[in-house]
Amino acid sequence: MLSASLKIAGKDLRLCLRGAQGLAQTALLGLLIIFVFSLSRKPGEEVPALAAAAIFWLSTLFSQVLVFSGLYSLEEGNGARMGLAMAPIAPQAVWLGKALAGLTLVVACQLVFGVAVAAFLGQSVSGSMLLALGCVVVVDIGLVALGSLMGALASGKTSRESLLTVIFFPLIIPVLLAGIRVLEGVILGGEGLDSSLDWLGLAGAFAAVFSAAALVLFPFIYTGEE
Repeated sequence: MLSASLKIAGKDLRLCLRGAQGLAQTALLGLLIIFVFSLSRKPGEEVPALAAAAIFWLSTLFSQVLVFSGLYSLEEGNGARMGLAMAPIAPQAVWLGKALAGLTLVVACQLVFGVAVAAFLGQSVSGSMLLALGCVVVVDIGLVALGSLMGALASGKTSRESLLTVIFFPLIIPVLLAGIRVLEGVILGGEGLDSSLDWLGLAGAFAAVFSAAALVLFPFIYTGEE
């Protein structure tokens, strides 16, 4: 399954990065969100760490919707979805391949968002950089696990972007809150770091739940089997 997933992820990345228009538009949306929030502060006013962390994850969340909407639309335009669904591979390989491709694209956007948060909101990491990276990775796993499942559910439907957004956002709130609180603790350094680790555990638990649910539900959603 892993080999097939890597091939699907590679195919999707090549298609998405061809010309890089899709990735550029996604990154620009996140940058626009960060820039607009930066205009709300007065010159020289310090942005609270909690607000900066929330803005970072909000930008990531909106980018996530665009990424998976684009990934699952690749097979819709030329009718290739049926061929992929009938391929001699486990249906879960499609979910994992899309998730890996989405994770790569989201992380690429987050690198830009991190620089923008530091530049526009005046933030820096006072705590452990390792914990910061761990926070982002754990939360991203939860995001892409659910995002890949919701992308399959919304693909091929009328107004699929709206459907993906309506279903995705309520489910992702717990892991998103955990990401915000952990990143806040990392920015503040030692303040509240113990509670941040508790939130990181919560994010990991939800990532595991989303992944397990996706593995079970994806074949029925993508192939339409009863």
